[in-house]
Amino acid sequence: MSPSQIPLKVRRVPIDTHSENVAFLRRDCPLYQAEGLRALTKIEVSGRRRHLLATLNLIEEPAAEARCPALIGANELGLSTEAFDRLGLEEGCDVTIEPAPPPRSLSAVRQKINGAVLTPQDYQSIVEDISNHRYSRMELAAFLVAAAAFMTTEEVLALTKAMVAVGTRLDWQREVVVDKHCIGGIPGNRTTMLVVPIIAAHGLAMPKTSSRAITSPAGTADTMEVLCNVNLDMAAMRRLIHSESGCLVWGGHMKMAPADDIMISVERPLGIDTQEQMVASILSKKVAAGSTHLLIDIPMGPQAKVKSQVEAVRLRKMFEYVGTALGLTLDIVITDGHQPIGRGIGPVLEARDVMQVLRQEPDRPLDLEEKSIMLAGRILDFDPAVPGGQGQALARAILRDGRALAKMEAIIAAQGAAPETCQLGSLTRDIYAPADGTVVVIDCAQMNHIARLAGCPMDKGAGIDLFTRVGQVVRKGDLLYRIHACRSADFGFASQAADENIGIGLG
Repeated sequence: MSPSQIPLKVRRVPIDTHSENVAFLRRDCPLYQAEGLRALTKIEVSGRRRHLLATLNLIEEPAAEARCPALIGANELGLSTEAFDRLGLEEGCDVTIEPAPPPRSLSAVRQKINGAVLTPQDYQSIVEDISNHRYSRMELAAFLVAAAAFMTTEEVLALTKAMVAVGTRLDWQREVVVDKHCIGGIPGNRTTMLVVPIIAAHGLAMPKTSSRAITSPAGTADTMEVLCNVNLDMAAMRRLIHSESGCLVWGGHMKMAPADDIMISVERPLGIDTQEQMVASILSKKVAAGSTHLLIDIPMGPQAKVKSQVEAVRLRKMFEYVGTALGLTLDIVITDGHQPIGRGIGPVLEARDVMQVLRQEPDRPLDLEEKSIMLAGRILDFDPAVPGGQGQALARAILRDGRALAKMEAIIAAQGAAPETCQLGSLTRDIYAPADGTVVVIDCAQMNHIARLAGCPMDKGAGIDLFTRVGQVVRKGDLLYRIHACRSADFGFASQAADENIGIGLG
């Protein structure tokens, strides 16, 4: 029996490695010396006709006097939680390991590093290798940095097509399937949770798969999870569209454009967020979800992702070029990104804002309502049966007469009860105006920063409740916003950040 055929017992190691397959082997394992393995080597794990590529981490042999149990045995192979689930074997099953060959598409990555324009075949090969977890984090980072330096529009299209091709692609058998996407960067702005029930109440199909927050205080999925279950499978999602015309679910486990999720896990820590990669990410997910008509919201402002009209127009044209080539009907709107939308920043607070608008409560955030009506109206204009230019009036009527609220309640009931009861954080800190003046700026980036320090999005009750808007006249001592936190450490971090910079400028 060759060294690579010596069986090891597989064990699940309760370590979250954030989408990366990681294997753990002890240095005193017989295979360590026999195979000449090194830390961060890529290995192939095999067992019962199942295969998995993983990055190897080595564990020191426990000292004789150690009081804690060893993480794994000398004849065991540990797998991180996601890797164990992907392999799909029970604990204790025999597996074998051997060094994995480097991905063949790395030659194309080296060409990109040297400034070459890659072919569609190159991108197809790269995306296939990424989706199959053949790239280490270092190799993936090399590709992303090289692509961030320079990509032609044709390369963006090639990358997007490859990302769609590798993964699940839905077909709803309808001529019009609508969706919307905001490129983000603005706190609050929870328009999707208002647009979906308005559109679904009208009868257009809107299978909305949403993301969880990565760098923001809350994603749509985080906020919707305050109200109901968002972890639905494909079959449940199809039933929802058939019965309610709309849904609001987390798309992270549906394997639509899976390379995108893997690339995002490396892009975010590196701070890579180019327009080219943004377009490929967004459009690949929408095409894979079966959308035919798509509204893109591009907020523009000094702290938004897009800071100028020139940037906004360039991004709009790139969306139009790639989206049209993919067969999408697009409507792209550039909106005001100078301040947060709504009053709440954080899942519970944003869910409160949404329900206040749906219930038409007197103190509802009107800016959130008006933007949602505008966006929903543009989507309703996709419907051939809606007279030209009447979408916004129709959206307002659906919201005002209670049809949107009824549809949201039906969607919530159909998706099922929320996994946990979420309460607003009980630790609070009020931030007051330091002087008389007019609010001239609300720093979106600082508001996001304080809210995340307060515990968002992991603690759904954490966040910021805003009590002022740009243009409002305030007196010294007026309440500007309230910080909510659930844990004392987070409360301290958020309070310190607000002391250093309250994020609101007076003039």
